[in-house]
Amino acid sequence: MKSKKNIPDQDKMKQPTNDAPLDLIKPAGPSRRLFLQSVGLGALALGLQQTGCAEKKQSDGGPVMQGFEQAEKTASLSEGWKPVSDRKVKVGIVGYGSSRWGGNFGFQDHPNVEIVAVSDLFPERCQALAEKCRVSKTYPSLEELVKDKDIEAVFVATDAPSHARHAMEALKHGKHVAVAVPAVFGSLEEADQLLAAVKKSGLTYMMFETSAFHEELYAMRQIYQAGEFGKIIYSEGEYYHYAPKMSPSYKGWRDGLPPQWYPTHSNAYYVSITDGSFTEVSCLGLPSALPDLQPGKNSYNNVFFSEIALMRTSDGGMSRMAVSWDTPGEAGERGRVRGEKGSFYGKFQGIKDAKPLTINTSRPPLPPTMSPGGHGGSHGYLTNEFITAILQNRKPIVDVISALNMTVAGIVAHTSALKGGELLKIPQYSL
Repeated sequence: MKSKKNIPDQDKMKQPTNDAPLDLIKPAGPSRRLFLQSVGLGALALGLQQTGCAEKKQSDGGPVMQGFEQAEKTASLSEGWKPVSDRKVKVGIVGYGSSRWGGNFGFQDHPNVEIVAVSDLFPERCQALAEKCRVSKTYPSLEELVKDKDIEAVFVATDAPSHARHAMEALKHGKHVAVAVPAVFGSLEEADQLLAAVKKSGLTYMMFETSAFHEELYAMRQIYQAGEFGKIIYSEGEYYHYAPKMSPSYKGWRDGLPPQWYPTHSNAYYVSITDGSFTEVSCLGLPSALPDLQPGKNSYNNVFFSEIALMRTSDGGMSRMAVSWDTPGEAGERGRVRGEKGSFYGKFQGIKDAKPLTINTSRPPLPPTMSPGGHGGSHGYLTNEFITAILQNRKPIVDVISALNMTVAGIVAHTSALKGGELLKIPQYSL
């Protein structure tokens, strides 16, 4: 799939290039087994706690950064879990930057994982990652780690500008790949290259989009797959995180980052529900008052820190997808859908007099050794999905097509914002 002619070549913009991305949200409530029942006058609606809202506190009394909160581990999360294999996937982990994501997705606690080695460009970070993952073998770079013939799969938790390049390097060396978001960074050409690399390899690729395993989004996915929404007429996704000063990043890649270049947390609220895509977009941005967002003050020459996109979806519906980092107040990642047969706003509501129905909307059980982790209790589920997909030789949730459908729509949306909201076509991808 080649990029469209009406998208300016943003590869020529100098990009900063091992540190994890900006995945930052508020926690969902404790996970629980959920059942959606529709009887009599429509649905018996189950309310699910939103990802966002109340501010948590650290042990020192300060606020916890979005995404770092740990969801409660309870016995019910593992109820019904059965191993799909007794084999252990041999994994290498790369990246332990300011967010420490390399060690915080629970690979070291999965019963079907053996961590062989870890890597980070900074020796002290590399040693800390090795201690976190309970392994002694280390490498000074991803390029060296992927040469290890004992490693079957690699988790790429490096800086966002390097995600696609690192994923392709791992695939080239015959490794399955899990990667932090986004899949690519401001480049349509890189999207084409990544898709070609995944196709050529025949290996498992999964992007760790945390929204995909938020309790509410996963419930919406199950309801959609059961046909109870019907056609999705309208969907919304929101990623709100006030960040007048971005957290430290490798070569400053976060500083002045265009919001829609980091769109997957919000875009998942259509793509991960339906496995569909966005086909065209009109996006608006408002120049920010923040000092680092003034002309010439960042490497992107970006002045927007809030960008709101209106998109057409592949099934003919509409989506509003918002990313805002310069507006204080209610924060988090959340979304909602309205369909021909029902809608979900914290709970499902269907057509009056719909036939009786029971749907299990719970996330799949976790191995008893794992915790749900951060980002709304999604970390453990993402790791379990990736490892299980490898063992079962199946497509994972958020495969390369979903990853590109979430990511590339945002790249084009930012271009639309630079053009004053011009309606632009979004590239489409298929295996």
